[in-house]
Amino acid sequence: MPRKAKSAAAETKGSAGEGRIQIQYYRSFIATPKTHKQMVRSLGLTKLNQIVDRPDNASTRGAVAKIPHLLRIIE
Repeated sequence: MPRKAKSAAAETKGSAGEGRIQIQYYRSFIATPKTHKQMVRSLGLTKLNQIVDRPDNASTRGAVAKIPHLLRIIE
């Protein structure tokens, strides 16, 4: 049975409800606990001064709030 095509409104509903934030990794995690290193990696950050685009939701904000001394939110 063929699938129905989603309407344009249905496709953008998920992304329109949530904004996007840019996160910059600006400080090294060399002398930080293992959990801080895992948090940085889980956000997809691998290099210093790297900027990634992530969904603006409670999960992402919580991850950034745990390590504010290593990350910046770019508006």
